[in-house]
Amino acid sequence: MTTTRVAAIDCGTNSIRLLIADLDPDTGAIADLDRRMVINRLGQGVDATGRLHPDALERTFAACREYAAVIAEHGVGPERIRFVATSASRDAENAAEFTAGVRAILGVAPQVVSGDEEAHLSFVGATKELTAGTFKAPYLVFDLGGGSTEFVLGADDVRAARSVDIGCVRMTERHFAGSELPTPDQIAAAKADILAALDTAAEAVPLTEAATLVGLAGTVTTVAGIVLGLPAYDSERIHHARLTVGQVRETTARLLGATHAERAAIPVMHPGRVDVIAAGALVLLEIMERTGAPEVVVSEHDILDGIAWSIAS
Repeated sequence: MTTTRVAAIDCGTNSIRLLIADLDPDTGAIADLDRRMVINRLGQGVDATGRLHPDALERTFAACREYAAVIAEHGVGPERIRFVATSASRDAENAAEFTAGVRAILGVAPQVVSGDEEAHLSFVGATKELTAGTFKAPYLVFDLGGGSTEFVLGADDVRAARSVDIGCVRMTERHFAGSELPTPDQIAAAKADILAALDTAAEAVPLTEAATLVGLAGTVTTVAGIVLGLPAYDSERIHHARLTVGQVRETTARLLGATHAERAAIPVMHPGRVDVIAAGALVLLEIMERTGAPEVVVSEHDILDGIAWSIAS
């Protein structure tokens, strides 16, 4: 078996993640050597100011320095590293500062991908291991990030894709900022915003034609951990868990009605998600209700895995 060792980095609005893996293109097997995440909140204030905050840049560069050391330990050369930057970097006026800092630390420039390319990478990462015998095609994959959500419909290949500006950080800053408990009016305004974005997504992607709805990223996996009642985050238990719309509705109501301290006390909750999880869960719920899907299949394999496969190919 001939494998290719790669290092994939996904820098989104809320987190920056690293995957070092050995890939076998012939069999589709992926063997993780290191998979880690740092909450860097790169998108801090971007929706309001249009600029990357200096503190957010420094948090991101600190994570890059950590990742550079790990990549060197595993002997991955720059030709097998791909750094993909998503929503916050697309929106920022000072993206050049971000690019220069990443290049200086890692030796590669971040690639600020389009929403459509982001959706394609998410689809490949989420569906490469799915089979029609277990999870029926076509698949509607959605990657619920901090600043945006990508939708992609397909089976063996991508049929349609669209990125829209709804995410856990963006919705929190736009509608719930400064609120310990969001008011009914704030929740209603957030719902209206989400539904308008889903209307936009539906112009390009048929949202009701999939046999399997697949949800990606930290909001979805965290909600899965809450539904499963896990005492700690367990990626093996969460990967390919099936959540019903009723379970998501109940969990969303719980999170919207919880104080910051109550959310922080949930065992699977990452500290960096405490203040954005309620808005993220609301986005998840509205997606499920709009698609009419009775359940969502949760995937731990997402855009990060898609980036890894793009290097190997």
